[in-house]
Amino acid sequence: MEYFAHESAYIDEGCKIGKGTKIWHFTHIMSNCELGENCNIGQNVVVSPNVILGKNVKVQNNVSIYTGVICEDDVFLGPSMVFTNVTNPRSAVNRRGEYSKTIVKKGVSIGANATIVCGHDIGEFAFIGAGAVITKNVKPYSLMVGNPAKHIGWMSEFGHRLKFDENNLAICPESKEKYKLENDFVKKI
Repeated sequence: MEYFAHESAYIDEGCKIGKGTKIWHFTHIMSNCELGENCNIGQNVVVSPNVILGKNVKVQNNVSIYTGVICEDDVFLGPSMVFTNVTNPRSAVNRRGEYSKTIVKKGVSIGANATIVCGHDIGEFAFIGAGAVITKNVKPYSLMVGNPAKHIGWMSEFGHRLKFDENNLAICPESKEKYKLENDFVKKI
């Protein structure tokens, strides 16, 4: 076995788990999931059937990742955040065939206790603040906070708030990478 799973973790049949991945206490990886290399899955995490996680995904404690979710490489899922997969759940109505997809693009960070309402994709390197509730698609590099979440700025790939000058250019204070804001979208240049 090229990955580590704590003895209290459950891993159902049909899962593909990448080399170097660690699965910690009381976690359940359900059938037919794909976890990339070097992921870290914290305590008391539920990964529902057919979920796909890319390489180097960090899942903190008490996170629920439901069917329909795809996380690309280098995603951070903060403590107790949750995804949903049905927009109008009712206990007496079976909607298992109606799960909505949610795609979390490369490099996204989602803060503690955030909720991602299904069917809304999150663009590359977006930063979702703690406790935010995402109810619409999120543009790449966006900083989103509140309930419902509102766009309040832009973030660099290193997780710093970008300050754009009169030419709509910004520089990450850590990486020194340059970014351009154009037509309400940010791209690295």
